[in-house]
Amino acid sequence: MSTDPTRRVAAIVGACGLLACLFHTSRAADPAPAKADGYAEIRVVDGATGRGVPLVELETVNRLRFVTDNAGRIAFHEPGLMGREVFFTVRSHGYEMKKDGFGFAGAKVTPRAGRVAEIKIARKNVAERLCRLTGEGLYRDTLLLGHEPPRPESAHPGNVAGQDSVQAAIYKDKVYWLWGDTDRMEYPLGLYRTAGATSPVPDPKGADSDPAAGIAYDYFVDTKTGFARAMMPLAERPEGVIWIFGVFVLPDEKGVEKLLGHYSRRKGLGAEYEHGIAAFNDGRAVFEPLKQLPLTEKWRRPGGHPIVYEEAGTKWLLFGSPTPNVRVPATLKDVLDLAKYEAFTCAKPPRDGKPPEPDLNAEGEPVWRWQKELPPTDSKTERTWVKAGKLKPEHARFCPADADAPADRVGLHSGSVRWNEHRKAWVLVAGQIGGNTSHLGEVWYSEGPHPTGPFAKAVKVVTHDRQTFYNVCHHAFLDRAGGRVIHFEGTYTNDFSGNPDRTPRYNYNQVLYRLDLDAAPLKKARAE
Repeated sequence: MSTDPTRRVAAIVGACGLLACLFHTSRAADPAPAKADGYAEIRVVDGATGRGVPLVELETVNRLRFVTDNAGRIAFHEPGLMGREVFFTVRSHGYEMKKDGFGFAGAKVTPRAGRVAEIKIARKNVAERLCRLTGEGLYRDTLLLGHEPPRPESAHPGNVAGQDSVQAAIYKDKVYWLWGDTDRMEYPLGLYRTAGATSPVPDPKGADSDPAAGIAYDYFVDTKTGFARAMMPLAERPEGVIWIFGVFVLPDEKGVEKLLGHYSRRKGLGAEYEHGIAAFNDGRAVFEPLKQLPLTEKWRRPGGHPIVYEEAGTKWLLFGSPTPNVRVPATLKDVLDLAKYEAFTCAKPPRDGKPPEPDLNAEGEPVWRWQKELPPTDSKTERTWVKAGKLKPEHARFCPADADAPADRVGLHSGSVRWNEHRKAWVLVAGQIGGNTSHLGEVWYSEGPHPTGPFAKAVKVVTHDRQTFYNVCHHAFLDRAGGRVIHFEGTYTNDFSGNPDRTPRYNYNQVLYRLDLDAAPLKKARAE
């Protein structure tokens, strides 16, 4: 988060003898009793709902920084600052406090041991930040202050410090969760061959399964250390990291459910050593290669967050992130047969090594089709065509207009498309690449009549100031109120942001948001 540029005002105030003017900022609520001795409790709450807000930073004038836990609490104990008035600058992604006449946004608190001070903050985001899902110290301050956390710890918490890029699928009456990389407290290098966990399938009407308090992941762990273990060890091939994406469930030829996905063994973000389709071995509780694919194959494979869709009597698996643009018949035999994959495109066959161009009909409209030869068309390609004048903006399918500034097209990076019963539409929740507030930290919502869109208009629902929030995923199994309320998560990190600041505990972890689809701003993104 950016720091406040108005520090120079202090000199002006001193020269003018107007020190009292500094104290026009909002004052925290009067202290109330707290449970624990020694600590003062500072709680930051949403001014509209009264709910504690996670990931709020409070910073003193001498640059001591504190970050609220999942309950919006800070356990404060600074010997030199107890019992005296302290000004805290308050900042949080997508939330704000009113600034005073000098531009300071904050509150004055007199921290007293055993007392509670409350600071109210206003939400600007359409979506509501609920909690950090992974990592250590989710309710650290809550516990220090003597409060009970809202959910019990799981039997195998995994001892993880940070986790990146989630995949999730319901398999054999449990939710299976997978993450790309996992940090540990014992050493800067962690687990890079996919971590995994399970949790009960939530009851959409049950109070006990409301994800607002987090998810008690039951990790697959090393029994000696308690730390998360590799879900795809491939011990005979020790070089490289292994990531598993595009996770889905299909019956085999005998009707037995299989948990499957695309695996990639690679040199980090660089060269790929091998890739293919992996299957979960229930006996060993690990993924194993089922079919290795040619390194030249870039799109005939599972990817993104798959969905099943039936059309013209055929049931298809749709792959792609954020928008589904690859399909294959939904049988295990066909998933393993590269000849059965089709890509959704409106591009002409390339000539002379030139970049692809849109295939337009006599009216200048793109000709979309499923076919087997050309790679799929994605949001990045469409946005390039629009900017070059080769495609009319209103004809873009995967590059929606900003509903508040229709001349701007949103370049989508990663996300998911899900059917929503409440809206009777396919809803897209996706990150943006090249956003204004952050390069890779803005999240948008759109609706379409088909899983392939068109997604004509989008509304920004989450912003992150110079921080990254990527690989966004809406988990439909967490929907509540008949689909009116949905939940999505993403990886919060300073990576790719250009910002060297790493938020303590939150950096490189999964953060969960809640979105009410009846919220007034979302009406502008509804499908025609």
